[in-house]
Amino acid sequence: MKKIPFLWIFDVDGTMTDGGVYYDNNGNEFKKFNTRDAAAFFALKEAGCKTMVLTGRECAATKRRMQELCIDFIVQGIKDKKTFVDSFLSERNITYGEVACVGDDLNDLALMNECGFKACPAGACKEIKAVADYISPFDGGQCAVRDIVEAFLVERNMWRVGKSVGV
Repeated sequence: MKKIPFLWIFDVDGTMTDGGVYYDNNGNEFKKFNTRDAAAFFALKEAGCKTMVLTGRECAATKRRMQELCIDFIVQGIKDKKTFVDSFLSERNITYGEVACVGDDLNDLALMNECGFKACPAGACKEIKAVADYISPFDGGQCAVRDIVEAFLVERNMWRVGKSVGV
């Protein structure tokens, strides 16, 4: 894909995190996000892209981190991602050709099959790797998101991060 996608959709668990689910003794869920991935989101903003985080789980830590990163659309608790995105795109007159998707597991596959650009971390399942346009050498939560976005934008001479990325 030569043109930069208008909308970038990211999965969370296994893509932006290591895929682990951590609970304390009170049942609170924790996630570990890599702060270096923030540069990817700021670079996409500077390139004029919209960003969406689309995950099947609901987690307050995810919401907080995505707000810090100024994600345009934070959508949690979606089991059928493709059906959700079908409706989302239709309401906004956006085509799948204008969408990039970064995911890692089978619940991302139907959606990724439709998108104009598809990428995944190194630890993605074999079915996702088979459809990916780019496979990061990094695992989820280990800077895979930054690597994917940086590689895409560098190839198009668009990797420019002018804001502070230490968020």
